[in-house]
Amino acid sequence: MLRVGVLAYPGCFASEVFGVPDLLTMATHVGAAEYDVAVVSHRRRVVASGGVALTVSPLREVDVLVVPGFELVPDLDLDAKIRGLAGEIAAIRTHAATGNAVVSICVGAFLLAEAGLLDRRRATTSWLFADELAQRCPAADVRPEHLVVTDKGVTTTAAFSAMYDFALELIREHSGAEVARTTARVALVDDARTSQTPYVDARLLPRPGNEFSRRVMRRLDQNLAARYDLAALADTFNVSSRTLLRRFAEETGQSPLEYLQSSRVRRARHLLETTDRTVAGICTAVGYRDPGTFAALFTKHTGRRPRDYRAAFRRDAS
Repeated sequence: MLRVGVLAYPGCFASEVFGVPDLLTMATHVGAAEYDVAVVSHRRRVVASGGVALTVSPLREVDVLVVPGFELVPDLDLDAKIRGLAGEIAAIRTHAATGNAVVSICVGAFLLAEAGLLDRRRATTSWLFADELAQRCPAADVRPEHLVVTDKGVTTTAAFSAMYDFALELIREHSGAEVARTTARVALVDDARTSQTPYVDARLLPRPGNEFSRRVMRRLDQNLAARYDLAALADTFNVSSRTLLRRFAEETGQSPLEYLQSSRVRRARHLLETTDRTVAGICTAVGYRDPGTFAALFTKHTGRRPRDYRAAFRRDAS
């Protein structure tokens, strides 16, 4: 019997506390494997997100400790939040010292980082907070494109629903591929996802750069379908091509062409999701003449070919 503990703490997402246990419960009905699952805490009383009071058990030794995430909003004092969870971070560190597995869901990775578990390890979290995790934990190799990353006994996942990707992998390892596949079908969970890249919405990310690079970005955004001409772009801002490249890179960490490509892909994603325009027509609309080149670039940025992306994310234009 695999012993799984979910570490509850004030303000943790209630759904992330119960998501893994619920899927493991389904797996026990599908297959013969058994899981001993408990919600644990060093506190006697825990109120999760939304004011949900949780019934918790005392901390105990488990084979897998799952650390849910919490609401990470722009005005949150993250340092104060982490200081308030010193007991939980100590429990995470103690558990890891036993050599048993530790798993974080979404921004629970910040607690693992504070416990020192992400140093010199590959890790992931929600694409929305991956840069912040990398800044706070420079010793970690943050992989924002991955849904689930396991490195030397420490597993981190992307946002919210990636807890199911982890749980299915746990079921696959403990109960076999057939039980995991059937559990996914019963729960209507996608068991074939490999990346969070298709879900990234760049509009929600902090926009890097100062005034110069922002003006260049606006110019490129306003002329997505135009041929990229570095010299002409530099003339527009009365600088040399070399100066444009240098200043843009200093302010954003990328080249104008790289920004233009990502902006074109962002526009193509919107058109694939909300219109019936052909892929060839969208290719032309965002500045590409060769559908093969467009498809390769789109796949590189999103992890899916244009037609596959439309099939997965198509929605009514209204």
